[in-house]
Amino acid sequence: MKHFPTRRSILGAASAVTLLALTACGNVAGNTSDSSKYPSGPVNLSVGQAAGGSTDLIARALAEGASKTLGQPMPVVNKPGANGALATKEVAGKPADGQELILLTASLITITPLAVSADEAVNIDDLDIIAGLSQDDYVLVASTQSGFKAFKDVADAGRNVTFGTTGVGTGSQLAQTVLFKQAEVQGTDIPFDSGKPALTAVLGNQVELATIQLGEAMPQIEAGKVTPLLVFSEERNTFLPDTPTAKEAGYDVPVAQYRAVAAPKGTPQEVKDKLLASFQETFKSDAYKEFNKKNSLTPKEISGEEVVAEWKGYAAKYKELVEKYDISLNGSK
Repeated sequence: MKHFPTRRSILGAASAVTLLALTACGNVAGNTSDSSKYPSGPVNLSVGQAAGGSTDLIARALAEGASKTLGQPMPVVNKPGANGALATKEVAGKPADGQELILLTASLITITPLAVSADEAVNIDDLDIIAGLSQDDYVLVASTQSGFKAFKDVADAGRNVTFGTTGVGTGSQLAQTVLFKQAEVQGTDIPFDSGKPALTAVLGNQVELATIQLGEAMPQIEAGKVTPLLVFSEERNTFLPDTPTAKEAGYDVPVAQYRAVAAPKGTPQEVKDKLLASFQETFKSDAYKEFNKKNSLTPKEISGEEVVAEWKGYAAKYKELVEKYDISLNGSK
């Protein structure tokens, strides 16, 4: 199988990440603000991805609701780079007063460390996780011209198969690469910068398959322009109930994208409680529930402690799979 030729989509700003990492410690010192008066002004919610993507849209929906409860604006600040590492490390180095937050993606914590050096990776223990938000499942879709109606057709093809992923160090890359290793499918992988160009390539039959997030694929699935073969969640997705999971098909590939909100380490408990209450109010709102439904997002509104435990478990699982199948996520093999 051809390996990914570049790490640029993750490491293009690696030197900046290293510099920011130096500020990620000791941010509690000097935090003498009166938490009873929180928030003292706008609460910035940083996003390590470009505007318009799934993570950005989730941040904006959350911010709109939470700002009403907090009584202060919650502007969303997009700072793309290094798969979210730049924005995350910058926020981790801010004063721990709750005025700066980060919309955290699980892939940055669980998968990206498998593709970068230890000093470039983001450690979840350097942040205070406030709450989990939602689960965004990956789906393997096929071009209608490929002739694939089920994954068994792919496994039995007996030829090289072209497939796209949403980039290096992503759940898309991990899920599809592990799946092909387990199914002993020979394939040529083509990494894209995000789900949209990967889906476009499938629609144009430039690649036969692609693993992308369900919210992005759903309109084309419903229109019959691509065929869903598998989802990579632990259980069948409620928005795509007739599509089997990879596990049901006999493959141990439980990969999904999860998101959470985090603050700098050492944020006062009273501040975290206020933030959590504002998010919980948002979760209950009809507008936020409708947003999740519209974007095929499964609520995963768990505590910060549960997020840490689950994400560390997935990180260990993914590391085990990569080592077992001798997979390189950075093109070094």
